[in-house]
Amino acid sequence: MKKIEAIIKPFKLEEVKDALSEIGIEGMTVSEVKGFGRQKGHTEIYRGSEYTVDFLPKIKIEIVLPDSQVAAAVTAVVAAAKTGKIGDGKIFVSSVDEAIRIRTEEKGDQAV
Repeated sequence: MKKIEAIIKPFKLEEVKDALSEIGIEGMTVSEVKGFGRQKGHTEIYRGSEYTVDFLPKIKIEIVLPDSQVAAAVTAVVAAAKTGKIGDGKIFVSSVDEAIRIRTEEKGDQAV
């Protein structure tokens, strides 16, 4: 099993959710997060004063999948989240040793 963590622009969440749903992936965890990468935030003017916004709002999507679905999920996220501009986000794929569904105590792929 693998865990996919995708950091995307907030307005792309619905498109990503729909793209994942089209390939049969329903379950995910979504969090509102803040961060920055190469763009290092931006400056804004508020009431005549300029200030720097270091941490930009992002959405973090977490999905745990069987190995066989990972490539399709990554492709779907990239296609749906990409704008071609700086700050589109990142995708991280890591191994998951075990998954357990609390209600039924199912383990492994059945728990996902």
